[in-house]
Amino acid sequence: MDYTVSMFLNTLTPKFYVALTGTSSLISGLILIFEWWYFRKYGTSFIEQVSVSHLRPLLGGVDNNSSNNSNSSNGDSDSNRQSVSECKVWRNPLNLFRGAEYNRYTWVTGREPLTYYDMNLSAQDHQTFFTCDSDHLRPADAIMQKAWRERNPQARISAAHEALEINEIRSRVEVPLIASSTIWEIKLLPKCATAYILLAEEEATTIAEAEKLFKQALKAGDGCYRRSQQLQHHGSQYEAQHRRDTNVLVYIKRRLAMCARRLGRTREAVKMMRDLMKEFPLLSMFNIHENLLEALLELQAYADVQAVLAKYDDISLPKSATICYTAALLKARAVSDKFSPEAASRRGLSTAEMNAVEAIHRAVEFNPHVPKYLLEMKSLILPPEHILKRGDSEAIAYAFFHLAHWKRVEGALNLLHCTWEGTFRMIPYPLEKGHLFYPYPICTETADRELLPSFHEVSVYPKKELPFFILFTAGLCSFTAMLALLTHQFPELMGVFAKAMIDMFCSAELRDWNCQSIFMHLEDDLELPPAPQSPHFQN
Repeated sequence: MDYTVSMFLNTLTPKFYVALTGTSSLISGLILIFEWWYFRKYGTSFIEQVSVSHLRPLLGGVDNNSSNNSNSSNGDSDSNRQSVSECKVWRNPLNLFRGAEYNRYTWVTGREPLTYYDMNLSAQDHQTFFTCDSDHLRPADAIMQKAWRERNPQARISAAHEALEINEIRSRVEVPLIASSTIWEIKLLPKCATAYILLAEEEATTIAEAEKLFKQALKAGDGCYRRSQQLQHHGSQYEAQHRRDTNVLVYIKRRLAMCARRLGRTREAVKMMRDLMKEFPLLSMFNIHENLLEALLELQAYADVQAVLAKYDDISLPKSATICYTAALLKARAVSDKFSPEAASRRGLSTAEMNAVEAIHRAVEFNPHVPKYLLEMKSLILPPEHILKRGDSEAIAYAFFHLAHWKRVEGALNLLHCTWEGTFRMIPYPLEKGHLFYPYPICTETADRELLPSFHEVSVYPKKELPFFILFTAGLCSFTAMLALLTHQFPELMGVFAKAMIDMFCSAELRDWNCQSIFMHLEDDLELPPAPQSPHFQN
């Protein structure tokens, strides 16, 4: 056997070793490139994923999570339910106007700021809020019901114009006055409020044009709301129609307030938001208080901001980056103008400074992506129409509107810069255990990649370590490339080295085989006495 191996090795030339090491280096390099691309796109290793998903069941692996499900406590199940709810995608309360803002960005840059997934969620929201089962009874509403499902923007706009044209047709209603005769009353059909909404959102190219269309929508929507309010108790169909008309009216008034805010009429916007919250206190799904907080910060009405936070920053209510970071801004405002890191390290933090630092840590724990945008360590993009709480999309939406408010407070960004990274020392394993909130959800990266455009680099927390297989293939590629280079430069020396290594390996294998055979012969020749039994096992 040793002679056969030696004959085979002697027939190999240095070119064979160069080809072998070069091919190994090329293959491992291709695997490394693919693994790196897959990790950047999906956040996991392809080889690891295939091993866990397909090879592990074939090898008889058992999922530890399934075996521990019956032993999980009530606290763990509550935590899991909270994590699922935190991964829910929410409507951005400060979303921009498609025609007047998003489309203008596309015209200037040639980039699409909204993803298909984000716009599809908006279409689902519109169908939920602006339609009901009785729409087929009214021609204009039937057209708008199809328009909200239309993917082509121009087709949606054309459908909205068609719905408004139908309302210009006069209808005749029979009013029996005498048993033997009738008269015809001529009246105009009510305007279609949802058609004006669509045109204001997508066709208007300026905020002023959008405001005019929303005012027309308000006139039509208010009339529909008053009529359905009188009939809401006449059956489930009327109740559903009243619920739809309520959603339409609240949406119109909120967008009118946002138009006033964009056009610089901030006090008017604040008044409209306050009136809306008083008129419809139960409609918290629109999160109008976040619009109110942003407008009050623009007016620098910090006492009013604190009053709103006292109502909505409650332990029983869902949190948001706007609530947490606004609370931190107010506490930082009390100490930031005189804060100095050198002085604080010498004398320690005062009570007010400690409260401010704790508020910043609380905000950073809720959403750790925000500080990089506020400190301009990462570039901002237009916020999406939907956000994921505690995710990068929410951080972009918050910083886009609130960065100016942080800059206005002297020293606030300096205090944030000096203290925000201390949060991570308090929660070294955020996916396993939180400090003031539930553990950080693991689904944020996947959802944010769907919500944010491809040209934006998604912020990931916590930073994932490189998978083992990427490091392994990188080391293998480097090692084989070095061997190929050395073999090409020193073919004779590397050939001798390779033959010596193979000879040593074969000799070690042969020696082990000889030792095993000798040991087996010794066991057969020697008759060893049986081992004595322990007295504990004697009969």
